[in-house]
Amino acid sequence: MPLRDFYLVLAVILIWAFNNIMIKLGLGEMPPLLMTTLRFALVAVLIVPFTRITRVQLPLVLKLAASFGLMHFGFLFIGLNYAEAGTGALLVQLGTPFATILAAIFLKERLRLKPVIGMLVSFSGVVVLAGGPTLPGPLALTLLLLSALGWAITNLLVKTGPEIEPLTMAGWLSMFAIPLVGMGSLLFEQHQWMAMTEAGWRGWGAVVYSAVMSSILAYGLWNTLLRRHSVSRLIPLSLLTPLVVVLLGILMLGESLAVSKLIGGALVVGGIAIINVKRPRKAPHEAVLDDDAPLPSSKK
Repeated sequence: MPLRDFYLVLAVILIWAFNNIMIKLGLGEMPPLLMTTLRFALVAVLIVPFTRITRVQLPLVLKLAASFGLMHFGFLFIGLNYAEAGTGALLVQLGTPFATILAAIFLKERLRLKPVIGMLVSFSGVVVLAGGPTLPGPLALTLLLLSALGWAITNLLVKTGPEIEPLTMAGWLSMFAIPLVGMGSLLFEQHQWMAMTEAGWRGWGAVVYSAVMSSILAYGLWNTLLRRHSVSRLIPLSLLTPLVVVLLGILMLGESLAVSKLIGGALVVGGIAIINVKRPRKAPHEAVLDDDAPLPSSKK
């Protein structure tokens, strides 16, 4: 990978990691669903006027508004209101093993040994986190796990649906997510107007940062990098994100550096690395039996 692209990857990791910190700071001034609604509104305003979707793509975007907009982001913001930023970032990483399980159930993809081992390692990390003081209460834990599940469902929908440009998808799902998340804010939160008028740089900074820096800039850079490099080359680097969140949470928010968080976090991220990271394919004359290669079959 050229040094320039490596620096771009590090920039994306830092942007995504700092997004968790900004959300945590913003939640001190705005209720979570209100902040999520404002975030979606800003993304929609910046993208929708310049993009179009087709009638064929519309059903997928509506489903993504529910799975990614309401379920993933809505539950993530609520969960981070009651959990440490580092612990929340680690728990949401369970979206990868959830996605592997859903693909096996609904897409009939075979579960090979390596992904199964990775899932067991990741879930063992949650067990370790559960034995420490940093795990949030049952409600926040459930919401963060549901957020991870929402990310997994989103991946399943994108994989089986019509192709849409990433930024176009982000803008239009944000627009359709506004009434879903906004209704949740109206039903379960209070004093929204007061929160918006009294919020300072933390509240509004979190909205702008999450929309512009994380959703538009970072994902735009990431998609550019995906066109230049293989997923197997980028995924190992992206796994640094939750670890950077833990470090930033300790340095900027005074979060705890518990042994259970270090060990549990290492197991969660290590398990996801086992699932995602593939060895480079060897040349034909160097071919060896690959654990990820499909077994020979008599049927085409």
